[in-house]
Amino acid sequence: MKSTLTFIILFVTSIAVAQENIITNIVIQGNKKTKTAALTKLINIEKGSVLDSLKIEKDINRLKRLPSIAHAYYQVHEKEEGYELVYGVEENFTLIPSANVYTTNDDEFAFRLGLYEFNLLGRNITLGAIYQNDIYSSYMANIRAPFLFGKRLGLALNYSNITTEEPVFLENGTADYKYNNTSYEMLGLYQFNLQNRIELGINYFNEDYEYKEGVTDPEVPQDFDVNKLLYKFIYEYNNLDYDYQYVSGFRSILNTQYVISTEDVLPDFFIWWNDFLYYKRIGKKGNWASRLRLGLASNDESPFAPFAVDNNLNIRGVGNIIDRGTGVIVLNTEYRHTLYEKNWFVLQSNVFVDGGSWRNPGGDFGDFGNSQNFRLYPGVGLRFMHKKIFNAIFRIDYGYGVTQDATNGFVFGIGQYF
Repeated sequence: MKSTLTFIILFVTSIAVAQENIITNIVIQGNKKTKTAALTKLINIEKGSVLDSLKIEKDINRLKRLPSIAHAYYQVHEKEEGYELVYGVEENFTLIPSANVYTTNDDEFAFRLGLYEFNLLGRNITLGAIYQNDIYSSYMANIRAPFLFGKRLGLALNYSNITTEEPVFLENGTADYKYNNTSYEMLGLYQFNLQNRIELGINYFNEDYEYKEGVTDPEVPQDFDVNKLLYKFIYEYNNLDYDYQYVSGFRSILNTQYVISTEDVLPDFFIWWNDFLYYKRIGKKGNWASRLRLGLASNDESPFAPFAVDNNLNIRGVGNIIDRGTGVIVLNTEYRHTLYEKNWFVLQSNVFVDGGSWRNPGGDFGDFGNSQNFRLYPGVGLRFMHKKIFNAIFRIDYGYGVTQDATNGFVFGIGQYF
């Protein structure tokens, strides 16, 4: 009887304590452009639930990952009937121009300009367009609404018309082709929780190759036009934590694609790659960042292999598509240090090493150890940042090759390299 009475007292006491810690009101403050309903939809804490600091911290991390939010915090106020939970946000300016420029010591020059709105209608919808000049003009446009159908389900639509001069590597030398890719893509977006999400979709595109100059091969056509269908699956694990310009944590992005061709000139193929990213705070002003990319594709002996060695993709200073392969191993690692910070402005230095190797089309895994396929480019750079404008990071890097037949050059862009 005594034990039963003790249990009843403890049970009633726990109910009383729980009632005292009940959230009776939730307030969102600090948002001007972003709709309150759009933010409320994304948080997990609800009225009537018990105060839980772990759940609140997850909500804060989710808000800080939104392009519309520069920083987020919370406050708890005790009221007579319970507790009021206040989520405070500092908004980003989200109508952002984008720019990428690169040069090499071969006097090569190309640029990409764009304009993006990352918080369309105040609902964290991204809408943007890009113009690229890389010998020829190219155009791209996309819209991305990750929370279109609730807090988990969204949609993305992409269009591109890209024309470039592509080197094609044949056994007896190199040929230059004018290459055009026109594509239409639709992706479904689903977020399981704060860390895990997937994208699943289809892409219909046309590839047009037109021979310009260089060597020829009777087995490689000089002009052909082919329609293709691409099925895409992306899985992302994201456990990053943001504090303005500083990032810490781990992120993994797996991208898999299966491409079906309507012509025998280019075979069907499967391709996948995984980016592993790791960030660590070093002291008060330092940030170490690394990206490891591993990838493989169907190992067809084709001059149009899918993995490219390129300035804007993987090796800073190497040039524009200097080689191709059916497998890739690339490591980018850099140390970022805040040199100056005042109010909204940040000046950050950058010391990096980019290195990687490729498997030749039709080759084997031993190609990764071949010195002719290996590239190593150390370098330095600067970052000019605005803390209250989303992705407002102007970067300039200079990479200097130290391996066989190396080049060197500048790479300019908006946003961190990775």
